[in-house]
Amino acid sequence: MIITEIRKIGKGQRYYLFVDNDLFGVFEAEILARHCLKTGQEFDKSFFDNLTIENGDYACFNRGLVVLSKSMKSEKMLKDYLKEKKYPIQCIDKAVLKLKEYDYINDELFCQNYISCYCNQKSKRKLKYDLLSKGIDENIIEKNLENINDEDEFSKAYNIAVKYLKNKTYDLKTKQKTFNYLIGKGFDFSVIQNVWEEISNDRN
Repeated sequence: MIITEIRKIGKGQRYYLFVDNDLFGVFEAEILARHCLKTGQEFDKSFFDNLTIENGDYACFNRGLVVLSKSMKSEKMLKDYLKEKKYPIQCIDKAVLKLKEYDYINDELFCQNYISCYCNQKSKRKLKYDLLSKGIDENIIEKNLENINDEDEFSKAYNIAVKYLKNKTYDLKTKQKTFNYLIGKGFDFSVIQNVWEEISNDRN
């Protein structure tokens, strides 16, 4: 099997690799440079098979690294993203393991940051639901939510409701919409009822 052409793709660092005059695949510049590949070189099939695996591992890891540099993600979120980009599962597993070793993926830290960012916008229940959907272990979630008590939930729901009710008329339709809005945020009905009564009393 002979390399018949190596053609750069646009302005990036990727190349088309042609073997025996047929397109063999798209390869990263780093991988081609590692093996000092040039037109006219001849290798057996096992070499090209291993080259493909090496290229997949490298590309998948770098793609994951770029994504994580833009925003923090849980392990599940990153795996789902890489699957959408059609990387082989074995490449994804290797990339994720390596990224975890470098501490670029840390579900405990992700959980803490998520709660810190949204604790004033969502109920304890909604926070837990969202974190579970992002693949965070339930024990990690429970440990990081244990400091949120009932008083915090009431205060949070109250503040959210006050903001929602700004410039609105206090009638039955508004009450129903407010209840639905807070239910969507994951608050218990009893908490919502107490919040409505408190706000109504304050208004009077």
